[in-house]
Amino acid sequence: MSDTMSEPLRLIDAHCHVNFHAYAKDADEVIRRSLAKGIGVVNVGTQTATSAKAVELANRYDNVWAVIGQHPIHLFEQQAQDEEEIINCRSEKFNPDYYRRLAKSSPKVVGLGECGLDYYHLPENLPRETVVAAQENLFRAHLDLALGLDLAVMIHCRDAHDETVRILEEYTAKGKHIRGDIHCFTGTWAEAERYLKLGLFVSFTGIVTYPQKKADREAGLEPLVSVAARIPLDRLIVETDAPYLSPAPHRGQRNEPANVEFVANAIAAARGLTPEELAQATLENTKRLFKL
Repeated sequence: MSDTMSEPLRLIDAHCHVNFHAYAKDADEVIRRSLAKGIGVVNVGTQTATSAKAVELANRYDNVWAVIGQHPIHLFEQQAQDEEEIINCRSEKFNPDYYRRLAKSSPKVVGLGECGLDYYHLPENLPRETVVAAQENLFRAHLDLALGLDLAVMIHCRDAHDETVRILEEYTAKGKHIRGDIHCFTGTWAEAERYLKLGLFVSFTGIVTYPQKKADREAGLEPLVSVAARIPLDRLIVETDAPYLSPAPHRGQRNEPANVEFVANAIAAARGLTPEELAQATLENTKRLFKL
């Protein structure tokens, strides 16, 4: 492992992608900048190449870990339009043996994902039912692999809360407890409660620092930061999802793990806690989630 001159951990960015091409020229600088501030890093894969890169980076540094797996949007080739950019997705067939070997190759692999359901990004050239069935099968394959390896599951859910909960409840009903978190949660308190009842952690990004969308405000929805303030303190996680979703005051710029402190500070203020109190709680939660 390299000499990072890192400080004692005070926070962990529980979900970022410094293993992505956005950091091709300066991944090491970005990681060292985070570690120098006492902020650990969990790099998350979305397919085979980025999962392998996450493990490579984790093996290089103390206080850097890897989560490996296949994002549902990589089941089919498509161009996914998001608010901030266009994502060109190449298709891959999920290979559990590959991920099992990769997980066993390093103790720095602490989770499977990001996996789950994404009904927001659906290929336009395929029947919806075909894509939905494939995504559900892929999600179950990750859950089964995680249970076999005793790893946490990092769950992606977009426009699919009911379906995600239904699958997780199936496992719970069979006595199969899923240790995991709902990554980049943007739902309502009622939706958060369903995940909490399943024993999951709930993770928030820089979106908690954004003004509430007009449509959500007019619909009477609770601001996301207020939802974060209601999550039991022992089930709360913070993340960046870097390079995406930069928190204020860096919105619009490439995000990085060091910015997770802005997420934590916003939630601390909403809860009436000091930044240090919130940081300590989320640090302990992240360690417990991933068995660090």
